[in-house]
Amino acid sequence: MIKEQFASLDAVQLNLGGGTGIVMSIVLALIMFGIALGIRLDSLKDVFSKPKSILTGIALQWIGLPLVTFAIILIFNQILTPMVALGMILVASCPGGNISNFISSFSKGNVELSVTMTAVSTICSPVITPLNFWMWGNLYLKYASLSGTLTIPQLVIPFSEIFKTVFVILAVPIVLGMLFSHRFPKAASKLKSPFSIFSLLVFGVMVLGMFIPNWQLFLSYILWIFLLVLVHNACAFGVGFAGASLMKLPIKDRRSVTVEVGIQNSGLGLTLLLNPTIFKPEIWNNPETGVMYGGMLFVTAWWGIWHIISGLGLATIFRNSRRSDI
Repeated sequence: MIKEQFASLDAVQLNLGGGTGIVMSIVLALIMFGIALGIRLDSLKDVFSKPKSILTGIALQWIGLPLVTFAIILIFNQILTPMVALGMILVASCPGGNISNFISSFSKGNVELSVTMTAVSTICSPVITPLNFWMWGNLYLKYASLSGTLTIPQLVIPFSEIFKTVFVILAVPIVLGMLFSHRFPKAASKLKSPFSIFSLLVFGVMVLGMFIPNWQLFLSYILWIFLLVLVHNACAFGVGFAGASLMKLPIKDRRSVTVEVGIQNSGLGLTLLLNPTIFKPEIWNNPETGVMYGGMLFVTAWWGIWHIISGLGLATIFRNSRRSDI
């Protein structure tokens, strides 16, 4: 029954307006520029002066999360479709989310560490995101073919196109924002809050604009997608907390690493999925070949909503905790 639900989800055609992907790319670039306005080079130097926390966090985000994601997919392989599984891998391959710094601050974590992790993962994302998606995606496709669960033609994951897109909409804006902040610190300080709030609101309106026309479809499939993303996101937070605890990081650093690993930039995932030069409709969304990526879209879109809810819930636990180990 669950397998059939996910299979029918893959074939769902979402009602999206023309040019949605382009507009999302522009808005996401503006969001990253706004985030970079709050990054100070001195703060980066302070974090890297004691590199244990930043190296632990980056390793957990780049290696730990995709590895655990792949393990979850193997465990639930009999009920997942290839597109739903690839959607999970895509989310795990994205850099830290654009609200992670706020949630880290709310959880009484190390905000400088959080900002630095976001900056490093975003600047390196043109390489890390396509590399992880290509490597783990192809590994899954080979496994699914051998296990007989892959009944669609072999897919080619577009490494170079993902690299170019991520470089333009993430790496370039955040570097420009950091340079602007360094060159014009007073202007950056004044612009940071209104710029970030405005761009996040616009992005939120866009996501809602995607969901509203498809609300009935969403309600029809929410149960299993909700449970899947719940498990995946909980494991992401668990990877961050367990790894940071194992490395005996300070409590504030432990909280920030947990948040950074559990809050992924799924907006980037949506932007990539809606880019026809990356996920070409004739290959990835073609009813004639049976390759339909509705599952990838639903997983990525719901993650973007759910990680805000779960992140704020976890931050509340951290904020109110009296235990010395969390």
